[in-house]
Amino acid sequence: METVYYEDDKHDGMSSRDALRRLLPLLRPHRRWLLICFVLLAVSKGLHVAGPNLIRRAIDIDIGTGDYSGLVGTVLLYVLVQGLFLVANYFFRLRMEIIGQKIMMALRKRLFNHILRMSVSFFDRNPAGRLMARVESDTEALRMMFTNTVIAIIGSILLIVGMFTWMLIVSPRLTLVVAIIIPIVTVALYFYHRLTTPKWLEIRKRMADVTASLTEYIQGMEIIQIFDRAGSVRKRLNEINRRKYQPQLTAELIVVGMFNFIFFLESFVIALVLYFGARWVGVGNMTIGTLVMFITYVRMFFEPVHLAAEEVAAIQKAVAGAKRIFGLLETENIVPDPVKPVEWPGLQSEITFDDVWFSYTGDDNHALKSASFTIPRGKRFALAGVTGGGKSTVINLLLRFYDPQRGRILVDGIDIRDIAIGDLRRKFGLVLQDIFIFPGSVASNISLSVRGEDGDRVADACRAVSADRFVEAMPDRYETELSERGANLSRGERQLLSFARALAFKPEVLILDEATSSVDPETERLIQQGLETLMKDRTSIVIAHRLSTILNVDRILVIREGEIVERGTHRDLVSMGGYYSKLFQLQFSSNGMGVK
Repeated sequence: METVYYEDDKHDGMSSRDALRRLLPLLRPHRRWLLICFVLLAVSKGLHVAGPNLIRRAIDIDIGTGDYSGLVGTVLLYVLVQGLFLVANYFFRLRMEIIGQKIMMALRKRLFNHILRMSVSFFDRNPAGRLMARVESDTEALRMMFTNTVIAIIGSILLIVGMFTWMLIVSPRLTLVVAIIIPIVTVALYFYHRLTTPKWLEIRKRMADVTASLTEYIQGMEIIQIFDRAGSVRKRLNEINRRKYQPQLTAELIVVGMFNFIFFLESFVIALVLYFGARWVGVGNMTIGTLVMFITYVRMFFEPVHLAAEEVAAIQKAVAGAKRIFGLLETENIVPDPVKPVEWPGLQSEITFDDVWFSYTGDDNHALKSASFTIPRGKRFALAGVTGGGKSTVINLLLRFYDPQRGRILVDGIDIRDIAIGDLRRKFGLVLQDIFIFPGSVASNISLSVRGEDGDRVADACRAVSADRFVEAMPDRYETELSERGANLSRGERQLLSFARALAFKPEVLILDEATSSVDPETERLIQQGLETLMKDRTSIVIAHRLSTILNVDRILVIREGEIVERGTHRDLVSMGGYYSKLFQLQFSSNGMGVK
């Protein structure tokens, strides 16, 4: 089976330390609150450590001397200490959650803004599901590390230091008995980390594969069901899940073994404390209250140990997520904006392709070869030829979805690589065969704004392409909410909306990728009427599969296997009896129409 390498795979070599170091700038805007949170954490852990010592006082002093009024005071003080602990812990966790959410919101914005700037070739190599995992799943893993894991580790360190300090003060001998467990736990956690780290990294990668596959299959469910491919899709997804299952099972078994080992150590240490402590109580070297305090501290000691075993997995997930996130952020756009862009007010004279060569794979498999032509302002040009010949490549290069390997594309004598990409694309209106409808209303889909601003512009565009016929008949007209991918519209209606979307921005250059391929004859007639008005004095480029749609353009470029093999008007090309003439005769004879 062929192995597919994605953009973030090449960043797997990034060290964990480097990945975590890159997170530090995200913390800087919150330094003051982080300091306050640290103080609250220290206070809460100090109050937590004080609890067992108050129990010791109640047993040894109040109960031991029969001072029940003193016992009431100790109990009240214990309740107060625990209450203050809960209050400090609440405000600490509340503020940390707010900081964590703000950091992750900023990181998600940064990620999405970076993705928005990437070229089309980037999305060819990175499926939508995988990018969704980067933006959502990996950032969530980082948030959990910020708000839970790191704080839990710092809190555990403070708690252990506080407990052992107090235990040393009260009974150094019994503290040494407890301390023998520290090297054992340290070694166990070290090997646990060594064994599970590569497993969690692999699991993270496999999970992204599962998410990507699920997203693509769910989006294509209609095709899967139409062609009865459920069995093969199920088999493929089971294989992807199986690749994730084995490393995850191994990791989870290690986790279960580690937790059982820690529980055994806890019981073992408590047994040692009971044995030695009871003997020393018997000879008067220790009080019962001190023994109870030590047993309580042992249980408290193993709380962060259990937590550390849990949080190692969380840290590993977060580090793996950080590597992928920063790997994505460091992925350079192969179609960059110019450092010092040249101003281009709009098309004044012509568009020129000057000996343009392009390959999608970067090798000798060229989709466009030595393409040279000029489109004067206000003229209608068409690109004709069979599917896969290179027609759409011309448009992809003109809009700078890709850059050519050789040659130049000029607008008014300016290389388009010297113009800011946003400024360049704003001058073009594009209608594709593959129509994408966004969630939202009719108006927002045409204006591509959240609230569907500029209602007059939207309505004018719809009237121009006769889309107002069905929009006006909808329940809420332009504010009607559309289903996912426009499921409550016919394909012809979706295409009309796509057409209106392009025209709403009043483009100087109109690009039509077989704009009428999915509409009925009546709708096509209405569009053609609107086009005659709209294309007047406007530069237009039409990609034509049905040659009947380009009979009246000013010039036709015939592209075959990436090369422009013929050029001229429809009448000229038919009279030449060449490649175009054969295509034209083939299409019209198959439709039972005569050739003129």
